[in-house]
Amino acid sequence: MARHMEPVIILVRPQMGENIGAAARAMLNFGLTRMRLVDPRDGWPNARAIAMASGAAGKVLDQAQVFPTLAEAMHDVDYCYATTARGREMTKPVLTPETAMADAHARTAVGEKIAIIFGPERAGLENDDVARANAIITVPVNPDFPSLNLGQAVLLNGYEWSRGRLPAEPAPHGRRPDAEVPATRLEIEKLADHWESRLDEAGFFFPAEKAPVMKLTLRNLWSRLPLTRADAQIFHGMLRQLIRRN
Repeated sequence: MARHMEPVIILVRPQMGENIGAAARAMLNFGLTRMRLVDPRDGWPNARAIAMASGAAGKVLDQAQVFPTLAEAMHDVDYCYATTARGREMTKPVLTPETAMADAHARTAVGEKIAIIFGPERAGLENDDVARANAIITVPVNPDFPSLNLGQAVLLNGYEWSRGRLPAEPAPHGRRPDAEVPATRLEIEKLADHWESRLDEAGFFFPAEKAPVMKLTLRNLWSRLPLTRADAQIFHGMLRQLIRRN
């Protein structure tokens, strides 16, 4: 995803460093790095924002630009979306994040620079802020509780922007940890062999005439279990430890 085609994320008069950091993390989750801050209440840079951003600090916060007014933060923007949950007495398109980001992709495809603006945590964008936008984004949420925190609002729009552009599978099989990779048939067979051999040595299969049925039942049990590769390793280790202690 080319950096110059990303939407600019503008946080207007953000009040808490932690929320700026959370917004940065949400942005980088979906490949967004262009943050602009308008008159942050606690100044900039902000140690709490950096701590909350964690790994996103270097790629988002360190590059963030600060402006005294929204007008100046929008100086090079061709089209802007204002996020708000409140009704406005303004004639503007009202879009969901999904439809807004589809529109945004169409605009960036022809070279337009776009921005999404988010208001202060306590009261959201003021009418003067919304008046500068071309369209409004409203998330269809529970009408009895429409409030979203800043990080959530950025996350929702970032997700819609990235749909179809980031990898569809978040953890490719080649990089998944053993705790998430299903054990193969061969690995389960080896586990069954290991336990059967040790149990045989311990005299578990008794009396002798019932041993074949008991072994069949136990092997069937292993094959039914939805074991991961890590699970199989644990069962091997448990058995080895029991043998050592005996």
